[in-house]
Amino acid sequence: MRLDVISIIGLLVGLAAILVGQALEGGHMGSLFQITAFFIVIGGTAGAVMLQSPLRTFLDGLAMAKWVFQPPADTPEEVLHKLLDWSQQSRRGGLLALEPHIETQEDLFQRRGLQLLVDGAEPEVLRDTMELELSSYEQHHLDAARIWQAAGGYSPTIGILGAVMGLIHVMENLSDPSKLGAGIAVAFVATIYGVGGANLVFLPMANKLKAVVGRQVKLRDMYIEGLVAIANGENPRMIEAKLQGYLI
Repeated sequence: MRLDVISIIGLLVGLAAILVGQALEGGHMGSLFQITAFFIVIGGTAGAVMLQSPLRTFLDGLAMAKWVFQPPADTPEEVLHKLLDWSQQSRRGGLLALEPHIETQEDLFQRRGLQLLVDGAEPEVLRDTMELELSSYEQHHLDAARIWQAAGGYSPTIGILGAVMGLIHVMENLSDPSKLGAGIAVAFVATIYGVGGANLVFLPMANKLKAVVGRQVKLRDMYIEGLVAIANGENPRMIEAKLQGYLI
């Protein structure tokens, strides 16, 4: 997998802007690091997301987080090259000539499609079967990506909850000035964590993941069109012309 450099740069720029701004105002970096506020906001947000999500969706959403920085490596150009190679082989040796390629496909979707093609499935049956699987793939992965969108929705509110808790602590200790600073720190830093986490991390991650899922759906749709064209015995040049639209 290749690194998505712009995601890394974007995250670093966002965090650096806040820290540098804090320094320019004469504030101490350490004042932004408050373990109690972090525990309240991150723990509360995680609990809320768990409550709304099925277990599999929640775990898949966590696993998908790596796609923000390391999206799947397949490109439209690679898929086109693979399909044209298969088309040429099938014209020379028939569909059974593609059978050795089945086990070499790491992607289960591609393996199933190629297996259906080799087994001689009718083009429309092949299309319907693969489109049904593609629809299920898209829905599941979008649901998983939305746990980060949900986190972005809950995080600011949990931050406000942390702020109220900090102020309650302040009110309980008005007679002891030495404890007021800690309570006020939790109150304001919890708000920063809630709003900052939502707008710098959770919501951008959700949108990036949905974009990655969209690209994967496009690649799989391209794959379906290519397999159906091969099943119909179309000329490789015609297949290439048809699939060029996916490279835009």
